[in-house]
Amino acid sequence: MSSAAAGDGLDRADAAQYWDDVGTAWTADRPDALWRACCDRRNAALVRRWLTATRPARLLKTDTFDEAVSDGLFETLSLCAGRVSGLDISPVIARAARDRHPTFDATAGDVRHLPYADDAFDAIVSISTLDHFDSRDDIPRALVEIHRILRPGGGLLITLDNETNPLVAVRNRLPFALLHRIGLVPYRVGRSCSGRTLRRMLDACGFDVRALTYVEHCPRLVAVRVARLVDRTAGDGWRSAFTRAVAACERLEHWPLRAITGHYVAAWAVKT
Repeated sequence: MSSAAAGDGLDRADAAQYWDDVGTAWTADRPDALWRACCDRRNAALVRRWLTATRPARLLKTDTFDEAVSDGLFETLSLCAGRVSGLDISPVIARAARDRHPTFDATAGDVRHLPYADDAFDAIVSISTLDHFDSRDDIPRALVEIHRILRPGGGLLITLDNETNPLVAVRNRLPFALLHRIGLVPYRVGRSCSGRTLRRMLDACGFDVRALTYVEHCPRLVAVRVARLVDRTAGDGWRSAFTRAVAACERLEHWPLRAITGHYVAAWAVKT
């Protein structure tokens, strides 16, 4: 999830206010702690797979929501990068991320208009950021900006909601207000794309796609609710068992139907 983008027709000011409100609520209550820990673990595995060997001197994360409401990726990123910066459209969320991680250089801004010089970063990590726009056209706009601030040879690790997944496709075609009212979506989501479309967008922006895969293969709607139940009622043993079960589902990444079972498409691309 990311709060670095507007969604559902919000302009930048409205989007910042919306995510400020979400951030205030989530940093106070810290809901879905177990589920978010599983997500952090999965995303950290992608970082170790694709990014650790590159040892970037300066790295940007295109949102700071995870670091504001959970452990997020900051510690993992800090182990493989010299300096870790973060950008979020919500000043509240950026500040909460800094409060949790005092050495995190987190600031407010829009990923479609990045406030950085050309070639400023050696690597960029974008975890479910660009799938919160109301228009798919904003995805390549953001990718152009990301390409601009990456140095030649720099790498982009990106994940987006996978619209090849039938549940994601149906969710994105139903009204947010309805999904939110019945508790299926906790905050705004936006347009996304398939793995094939993401590859095409990255190619068009001047990236060389080195790897593309699909992650989060557990049945998400069920898993989130089970995680909440375990969080409320069970002990550490059950939490560990749930975490292992979610991790085991990632074996489906290597199965033929991975483009259907994966909730996210994930890519590693290098600026040419």
